[in-house]
Amino acid sequence: MSTTSLKLPDELKARLRTVAEARHTSAHAFMLESLQTAVVAAEQQLAFLADAEAAYEQMCESAEGYDAADVHRYIHARARGESAERPQPKPWRE
Repeated sequence: MSTTSLKLPDELKARLRTVAEARHTSAHAFMLESLQTAVVAAEQQLAFLADAEAAYEQMCESAEGYDAADVHRYIHARARGESAERPQPKPWRE
């Protein structure tokens, strides 16, 4: 395991210590947990953006997409526990 040094403003360091103590953990453990959570969230955001870019490219290549109203009806029906037919892609350009 490598060592990394962080320079924290005094106010943040004090808040960090207070929170860590309240959670019955060390400041070090709290920082590790916080960094792990932040990295996972950032990775998920990057994956989401990559998926969105791929979907956009596919839509541009196929010239097909989904009508938002159809998608909303489908999602709302499923959320209510109802079965619903999946929306079908439609041409969006000629």
